[in-house]
Amino acid sequence: MKSKLKRFEINAGRDNVIEPGKEIYLKIKGHWKELYFKNANPLTVELACGRGEYSVGLARKFPNQSFVGVDLKGDRLWKGSTWAFEEGLKNVAFLRTQILNIESFFEENEADEIWLTFPDPRPRKRDIKRRLTSPRFMEMFKKILKRDGWFRFKTDNTALFDYTLEELSLRTDILDLKSTHDLYQSELQAECFDIKTRYEEMFSAEGEKIKYLRFKFNKK
Repeated sequence: MKSKLKRFEINAGRDNVIEPGKEIYLKIKGHWKELYFKNANPLTVELACGRGEYSVGLARKFPNQSFVGVDLKGDRLWKGSTWAFEEGLKNVAFLRTQILNIESFFEENEADEIWLTFPDPRPRKRDIKRRLTSPRFMEMFKKILKRDGWFRFKTDNTALFDYTLEELSLRTDILDLKSTHDLYQSELQAECFDIKTRYEEMFSAEGEKIKYLRFKFNKK
């Protein structure tokens, strides 16, 4: 508990953690580029970022782009915040909020790209609506994502991946969909830049194949 409280205290003093209690938290919607990053670089949002391995990894590889990792758990965000702070990465920030509230923090068409990496699979039928690839969440993501922006999804969970593919097949607004049930034996591997989260490394070591898909929404 002391360790967690210490991490919360550190987060409160860091500019790269946007969370309740900070003035910018209520002003950031629609203003990420000018208020926080202070440039016009493309903006990528990582949903359910956990410790932020992907957000930080992408920030390292693409210094002329901006990245925001979103998660509710402040002690997890502390880890990504620390990596970014220690490496002097100014092109990555972390937002502490529920994904359900994502539209309160990103304006329509504000994100150039979205990543969803290893979310909770919510396997129980009563939790289907809470899956982050369920229709209600997809409508939120479609709204904040720019036209021609990629939505990218990685998971180890076969049931969640198949559910997602089935839901996408029922939509009429999906373009350029490509998917694989075995990323590291696929031509799509290069799209993931060899960045691996802790969960990916753990599940891969247990023999689970990593699934990946990407697509664009048809936004007329």
